[in-house]
Amino acid sequence: MKKVLIPTALDAVAKEMLEAHGGYTVLQCPKSDVAELVRANPDTHAILVRSEKITAEIIDSAPALKVIVRAGAGYNTIDIRHARQKGVDVLNTPGANSNAVAEEVIAMILADARHLVEADASCRAGRWEKSRFMGTELTGKTIGIVGLGYIGQLVAKRMSGFEVRVLGYDPFTSEEKAKTLGIELTSLPELFDQADYITLHVPENEETRGMVNRTLLKNMKTGATLVNCARAGILNEEDLRAVKEETQIHFLNDVYPKDAEGDKSVADIADLMLPHLGASTREANRKAAELAARELIDLDDKGITSAVVNRNVPAGLDPAFARLANVLTRICRRVLGVNTRLKLVETSFYGSLKPFADWLLTPVTAALSGEYDTGMDHKRTLGFLADMGVEYVNRSIDDSKAYTNSITIDLTGNVDAEHLMRASVRGTVEEGNLLVARINDFDKLYFEPEGNWVVFIYKDRPGVLGRIAAGLASAGVNIDDVRNPHDSKGHKSLAILKVNRPVNDELVKAISSEIEARIAFHIEL
Repeated sequence: MKKVLIPTALDAVAKEMLEAHGGYTVLQCPKSDVAELVRANPDTHAILVRSEKITAEIIDSAPALKVIVRAGAGYNTIDIRHARQKGVDVLNTPGANSNAVAEEVIAMILADARHLVEADASCRAGRWEKSRFMGTELTGKTIGIVGLGYIGQLVAKRMSGFEVRVLGYDPFTSEEKAKTLGIELTSLPELFDQADYITLHVPENEETRGMVNRTLLKNMKTGATLVNCARAGILNEEDLRAVKEETQIHFLNDVYPKDAEGDKSVADIADLMLPHLGASTREANRKAAELAARELIDLDDKGITSAVVNRNVPAGLDPAFARLANVLTRICRRVLGVNTRLKLVETSFYGSLKPFADWLLTPVTAALSGEYDTGMDHKRTLGFLADMGVEYVNRSIDDSKAYTNSITIDLTGNVDAEHLMRASVRGTVEEGNLLVARINDFDKLYFEPEGNWVVFIYKDRPGVLGRIAAGLASAGVNIDDVRNPHDSKGHKSLAILKVNRPVNDELVKAISSEIEARIAFHIEL
């Protein structure tokens, strides 16, 4: 019998399923000290957790441990790298909480629109303040959804019954997919300008951290409402505080830098605050528990690894090529334009990389969407892309090109309803170092994608590089390296400058405007 520990208030169905299987003995101890429980049970085969931390020390204290299952999507509370080193598979259950979060968003919006919390307190105190609590209706309003992954799509579906106009921002979602959901795709500034209610559903990463800033917030309608049930870091709190002093926007919040008791920094600006209740429904808890138990059984009995999030790199593949695939895709996406609606992803894996094409699609897709769960196998990854309205093609390789052990990423997207744009990036690995060899028609670049870079593509003419350098210097940005080739026809030039620190969007836009660049961006690699 394999021992399974459940040191959390996970729905009892997980314990019931595992015990009914006949191959497990289950010890469920809600609110117990995980470290102490594991130390007392060194023969533990698997641990099922919700938000409990599983550290390297805990993993080391369980010599028989083989599996950790996170009953939920995020697994940042688990040391997955140390688990891998110890031969422990870490699994998760993506999508189990999506509907719960979507319904919470609607509940918060309705509570705010009708002043339910304040009205309840007033009525209980014996007052009768109907005029004070005059509310607003959702019907006929415009809802803006930032991020159209699992949760964002469900918000759109649930909101449709209120007869609202739904705007959506997600560069990874195609026009066709959005139409099936009744969503009008738009730019982020336009969404913040037009929506009466804006709800955030993007992960927190380098590209999204602080993305909701003063520039966006100051354009919100008077009396409009912002809802954050995603991650605290995507919102610039100080910018919101400043804008709220100037306008009458509402802020509804369920996420914080740390889930714990104590004062919350947004207490002075939040019109409604909840203690991270997004996934806290009986149904979500049961679904996560069922998935966790089923995944453990499938892994042990059938070797199904589709939910494993810390899989080893396949034997024979240099891990550097996984990093290369991710970096090339990130660069290609910026060249295409983050607001260009992605329609087609094409890959070419040359030389000895050809047998690993299916596996390498994972780092490619991860670079395109923060909503993508890297624990998905190839079949589920293809389904994820299709669900986003994106076609995927792994091209047949022309070995005569002699691109030994290199990767080419091509992305095609809709600039508007009638025009397509295409971007292409190729690279390789030499002596363990990642190298970008080509961007569009600019070949033989051979720069190492590391650190902070600013990139400009512009009409070829003298003096432009000097103006770029002057613009960076005026902001105290130092240049560490430069590539400045021309295309094969001599019509366009590419300037890639490695700089000593991040460059903000305002400076990039200012330089781009001065040199009339066709493409301009900063990227941290």
